[in-house]
Amino acid sequence: MSYTVGQVAAVAGVTVRTLHHYDKAGLLAPGERSPAGYRRYGDVDLARLQQILFYRELGFPLDEIAEILADPQANALDHLRARQRQLTQEIGRLRRLTEEAERAIEVQQTGVVMTPEERFEVFGEITFDLSYAVDAQRKWGDSTGHREAMARAGAHSKEDWRLLMAEAAAWRRDLLSAFDDGEPADGERAMDIAEAHRLHLTRWFVPCPPGMHRRIADDITTDPRAFALFVPPSQQRPGLAAYLGRAVHANAVRHLGAVPATTSMSTSAAAPNDSSQSRKR
Repeated sequence: MSYTVGQVAAVAGVTVRTLHHYDKAGLLAPGERSPAGYRRYGDVDLARLQQILFYRELGFPLDEIAEILADPQANALDHLRARQRQLTQEIGRLRRLTEEAERAIEVQQTGVVMTPEERFEVFGEITFDLSYAVDAQRKWGDSTGHREAMARAGAHSKEDWRLLMAEAAAWRRDLLSAFDDGEPADGERAMDIAEAHRLHLTRWFVPCPPGMHRRIADDITTDPRAFALFVPPSQQRPGLAAYLGRAVHANAVRHLGAVPATTSMSTSAAAPNDSSQSRKR
């Protein structure tokens, strides 16, 4: 008994176009032709189609399927084992992406909602990098300090953010002035600026002892995304992030001596987690 291409497509759950493609690729040529030249598929053809669809479901490319089916002596088990390894790796990758998406959702659900005009008015060039926020959530999400900082950031009103950002802008002007004037990072002026930054974080986000401030400074020094939360790219200078880091460390020593750094808060709390103003790198 033989079947038309339309009948085979309906039974197999594929399109007629797919069967035509398999034919042109030399993967599944119909065993018969009608007197009018139409394709007719027999039982052997249907069995081969089942094999093709099985391998396609597992993600094998057509050329590899053709290789497996072309040689009756081919060790299909080796191909299947190799594909199993690939699928296991892909499952791991998708699981990691799912976790990243979950973290991103957590980040996006915290924050004040503003119109684009309001965001520009309040934040100017300061932008919130979602990829950095997700990384911070992964590293510090279980810490009390991070949770408290994110909660306080999410509770700020639009007016709070206006005051916060105005205060941050004034601090930034002092930082740039000291840096441009060549003030030493461990001098009184730079350390006072670092102390103002520590108090700013304490006032608006979470108590920030010198040890925690050193950890934040290390993040600012090593991750441009973190530094951009405090100094927008247009105002950055070569060496400025490292200068701020040294000033923070010097200020910590001035207050408490050589104190151990902590990891209880990330710099991501210093910017709003508004989904409409976030930028993914």
